[in-house]
Amino acid sequence: MEKKQLTPKPGDRLLNTATRLFCLHGINATGIDRILAEAGVAKMTLYNQFGSKEGLVFAVLEREGEAWRSWFQTAVDQLAGSPAEKLVGIFEVLENWFQQDGFYGCAFINAVAEHNKEDPRIRSLAMAHKRKVLAVIRSLADQAGVTDPEAVTESIGILVDGAIIAAVITGTSEHARHGADAVRMILKSQLPLRQSAPSHAHAA
Repeated sequence: MEKKQLTPKPGDRLLNTATRLFCLHGINATGIDRILAEAGVAKMTLYNQFGSKEGLVFAVLEREGEAWRSWFQTAVDQLAGSPAEKLVGIFEVLENWFQQDGFYGCAFINAVAEHNKEDPRIRSLAMAHKRKVLAVIRSLADQAGVTDPEAVTESIGILVDGAIIAAVITGTSEHARHGADAVRMILKSQLPLRQSAPSHAHAA
């Protein structure tokens, strides 16, 4: 006997539909009526569960951020090699992401770019996300024993953001490999003499 597939709840349908449309067309270009129509959900559900389109945007970002960080942490944990090699391998992880169907960049970078720069709420969500991503990098930098783990973490964080933006603009994944090369150069000056910087990323 075949199992019946459970129909997503109205709130989940709203989140799923909004996520897809925001990624494809942008937040500002996506009207709430279109989201409701494609989700097959009444407007009252939106008001009851999210309060407004803005509340839905925040919910989408929070869910997407949590899902992406979980994926990123797992992918980095699964990289082979030393902590220093994993710092380079971060860009192998990103390259795989860039090559996926449905890659539209970082939801937080996109949202901040679209929204009023004087409104701190989206920026606060983006900064909270960024701090958690940087914590993954910082942990590896500490384990690698680099001379200045804070500087290494911030530098790699900037390279990550730059690679994501470049991948969106160009539609290619090659910028991840340039990021890996830059991390190797950083590590050459940051690793103790008894260590050597990784010579290559595992699959880059």
